[in-house]
Amino acid sequence: MDGKVPPRQAGLTRRHTVDKDTPLDTPTSVATPRRQQHEAPKKPWIRRVRIARRPSQAVEILDGEASRQVTARNAIFRRLLLVGDLLAAAVSLLIVSLIFGATLQPVSLLLIPTIAVIGKLSGVYDRDEYRLAKTTLDEAPSLFRLSTLLTLLVYLSGNVLVEGGFGRWDALSFWALLFVSLVGFRWIARQVAAAATDEERCIIIGDAESADWLAQKLERSHRTHVDLIGRVGLHAADADTGDIEKLGDFEQLPELLAAFAVDRALVAPGRDDPEEEVLTAIRLLKRNGVYVSILPSPLEVVGTAIEFDEVEGATLLGVRRHGLSRSSRFVKRAFDLTLSLFGLLILSPLMAVIAIAIKIDSRGPVFFRQPRMGKDDKPFDIYKFRTMADGADAQREALADRNEAGGGLFKIDDDPRITKIGKFLRRTSLDELPQLINVVRGEMSMVGPRPLVLDEDERITGLDRSRLLVVPPGVTGMWQILGSARIPMDEMVKIDYLYGAHWSLWLDIKILIRTVPFALSKRGL
Repeated sequence: MDGKVPPRQAGLTRRHTVDKDTPLDTPTSVATPRRQQHEAPKKPWIRRVRIARRPSQAVEILDGEASRQVTARNAIFRRLLLVGDLLAAAVSLLIVSLIFGATLQPVSLLLIPTIAVIGKLSGVYDRDEYRLAKTTLDEAPSLFRLSTLLTLLVYLSGNVLVEGGFGRWDALSFWALLFVSLVGFRWIARQVAAAATDEERCIIIGDAESADWLAQKLERSHRTHVDLIGRVGLHAADADTGDIEKLGDFEQLPELLAAFAVDRALVAPGRDDPEEEVLTAIRLLKRNGVYVSILPSPLEVVGTAIEFDEVEGATLLGVRRHGLSRSSRFVKRAFDLTLSLFGLLILSPLMAVIAIAIKIDSRGPVFFRQPRMGKDDKPFDIYKFRTMADGADAQREALADRNEAGGGLFKIDDDPRITKIGKFLRRTSLDELPQLINVVRGEMSMVGPRPLVLDEDERITGLDRSRLLVVPPGVTGMWQILGSARIPMDEMVKIDYLYGAHWSLWLDIKILIRTVPFALSKRGL
């Protein structure tokens, strides 16, 4: 379809109206072109799913059949992931047999399809169709379990699969190689699938404020393959404001879904949108074969830091504690010390070369020290390689009108105070290396909240100050991989809360891995 189709088409004779008190089995008015008024309507295949809302009331969510384009896209992702898993199993088995001289029995070839069966039972082929961000790193724990289970199967099989059986080192090598191969081949499979398919066409269902907020998230994300078309209000009084184009009203939703060939709807209700209207929207979207992703308002605050609980049909969400236990703090500190000491040892020659280059390039000290707010509201001096002319802080007020960060933060993309060597250090993020010293001293963590300068920290008041009561500020963090300085202050505080609410060692590892491409591509500004 070329261009945008207007919400009200000339061939439409009436609007689709949905009464939230009307059962879904009752026929509703569906807009059809005049030339099709007398044709017998085709009855879509519908699957009924019962979801308990209250002990006394059950709500039916009816799934209509998805479009051929959506079905084909999902199939491409699933099949390429399957091919990646089969290749990972075959390559791992072959390499280990060649390295250790193991003789494979003919029956060992059954291991290759076995990984597909275990993967299907584990659900690793079905998650992508329900997610906007189809990332391999997030499913690494599942792949870890998958590779562990397959390795255990090989090890316990004895002579059945490998002549003489797998020894201890054979099994460990196969397990490590299989895990790495699964992650690598799946990443390649998703890249190929994304390149081979069209972007997922999405609309936002909700008010202008919620739509603009979610659209900014999608625009900043480098993990989604989305074409955002516009938004539809949940009720007639919805104002046509905001940056995202309003395609029409909720009454026109079925017409708009068909006219714009929508694949997925992002339901982002505002604070004043009634629950019944949100439920009606979900029912209608599912009935029209559109995938639905929901942004529940309470989860904006608690994120994924919840546990689902069920009491006699009533679903409760248990919010986890905000903070780290004593054992978790010990694990995190040990992780920080190990990485920082190892990093200083390995990178010390590079840091010496950088120090010499800074002294040759401009006058002034090698290190830049600046007070930042630390854990428990205790200031500390952060260490960086100096990238600006000496005395650059004194020029900050004169450059205030060029500030690009906003929201209480200060950042300039093409800062005139930056030296020649400083531009290179910032472009490669090498200026951050001395912060490893802060980590060793316990003033910072490898991953944590953003270390704010003191005048920026003064803007955070009230309960929001608890962001630094859990962990020290980090060399990197969720703020870095989500946009760094371009994230407003109030949103950064929410991000810091989410980090503390569901911290895990794997979360730190994921953030560190994702920091590398973000830093090299200058996405953090």
